[in-house]
Order: sequence, then C-alpha cells, then structure tokens
Amino acid sequence: MDNQKRTDLALEAHELWRGRGKTGSLPGVVTREHDAFGYRATVVEITDSEGARELGKPIGAYVTLDLRPYWRHAEDALERAARAVAAEVRALLGGEGARAALVVGLGNRAMTPDAIGPQAAEHVLVTRHLRRQNSFRGFTPVSVLAPGVLGRTGLEAAELIRAAVRTVRPDVVLAIDALASRSLERVCTTVQLSDTGIVPGSGVGNRRLAIDRASLGVPVLALGVPTVVDARTLALDLLESAGVEHPLPSALCGSESGVMVTTRDIDAQLRELARIVGYGVNLALQPLDYASLCALMG
Repeated sequence: MDNQKRTDLALEAHELWRGRGKTGSLPGVVTREHDAFGYRATVVEITDSEGARELGKPIGAYVTLDLRPYWRHAEDALERAARAVAAEVRALLGGEGARAALVVGLGNRAMTPDAIGPQAAEHVLVTRHLRRQNSFRGFTPVSVLAPGVLGRTGLEAAELIRAAVRTVRPDVVLAIDALASRSLERVCTTVQLSDTGIVPGSGVGNRRLAIDRASLGVPVLALGVPTVVDARTLALDLLESAGVEHPLPSALCGSESGVMVTTRDIDAQLRELARIVGYGVNLALQPLDYASLCALMG
C-alpha cells in the first residue's frame, strides 16, 4: 500500500520505508537530526543507487525543516525561521555562499497552493543591477525570475531558466516550488531543501521538465514547501488509522482523479511562508544581518 502513497518529501519516503516493517538502517541512506535556531532539521542523505531506488528520490541531500513552532507566533519567530532556512541553504552551498545566484520562483500565481514560488521571489533582494553603486559593491549579484506556467506563457519553465542561466551565468540556481506531502500535519509547516534540483509542478500533479544540474549546467538547490496532500494518499492514511490495512480497490473509488487537499487558510499561510523562504535566501546569499535586511526590504 505504501507505494500508492504519494510524497515529494524524502523524510516521508524514508518513514514509509520504515513503515513496511523494515528494521535497521537502509543501505545507501544516512539520516540525522540537528537544531536550527529552535527548529528541528532532519537530513536524509541518499548516497547510492540502492537508496535512491528504495526511496524513489535522486542521490543527494534532503533537509526537512519542521516549522510547526513558528505558528505559535513567538515575537522572534520570523527571524529564527528565516535564519534556519539561511543556515541550511549555506550548508548545501558548502558554507562558502555563491559569487552570483539566480533565484527562480516556480508555480502558478493564480492557483494559491501553487503560488509559493512567485510569492517567495517577491521577498528576494535583487542586486545584480545595483553592483555598480558603491553601497552595493559588497553584495552578491542576485537575479530573480518567475517564469510562470506553460499554459500562460507557451514556454516551459526549464526553457526560460536555461536562457536566463546563459545570460547571467550564476554559480547556483535556487528554485522555489510547491510540493505534495503525504500528511496534512506537514502541509504549510515544513520546508524541504535539497541539492538535487526540482521538477516543477510535481506538488500539484502537473510534472514538467526537470530543473537540475544536468539540464542547466550549474548546481541547483531546491526549496520546496508542501502545500497539498493527494486525496488518494489521504484516504489510504485515514483507512489505515481506522485499522483497514489493505482496503479494497472499490473503497478508493474516485480517489484517482487528481484531487488535491489543502488547508482552508492556505492563502494566509503561504504569505507567511513566502516571507520566511525569501528572507532566508537573502540571509544566505547577502552580507546582511536580520535587522539590516528588514530595513532594506521595507
């Protein structure tokens, strides 16, 4: 039944593997946890083809930040969450930052669960065109692109990003997109960061061309926020929690129609998460502290 449950999170894929009664460690997969400014960060590192096959994810590092404490609205919650995202971005960059970066906000601005990319991009400090000014000379040149979706532009996002990469020649591309979780508890409460790239639209069931190092020629870091749960996956989990381990196919009738489930206040939650991700990217790329960043962003 687990292979019928859909998730874009490596952490959840590993949980599903353990849920099949597996004991011990999975060959080719290393997991560990650490604290990131008061938020739990879980790293799932896939090191070989066996681990990639078992989890259905490319070889690479996946970091899941648990941001559930953010919604308790502590006074410094935004600062700590943004600094946590920044710390994990810098770690995936090797701790050295980037000499130039292209930030891409993937998704459809008109579809709320798919709008995290464009919304987060609005909070990223664009500096490539300001480098000639003395006050910005010490900043990392950052460009931002929100390529939209094929149905509105007639162009694949990957095509537009390749063209932008050829123009600005960044050291790294940071791609922000919506993801699908297997659990409602992780919708709008987690951020997954990885060094494996991303497939736009996967979170809302509309997979497009991959955006990764192989397709762009530069490293691609992915920042994904789970905003939906596949209805079939949710149904399977509900049946399992009710003690039905092997439901009849008829019990899932109508759950294969591409229906996605999200929270009723998704618009408000995405506004908060977009700011967390955007500010985190800024703190990772620029020589700024949080107070200076807030002053610049207004």
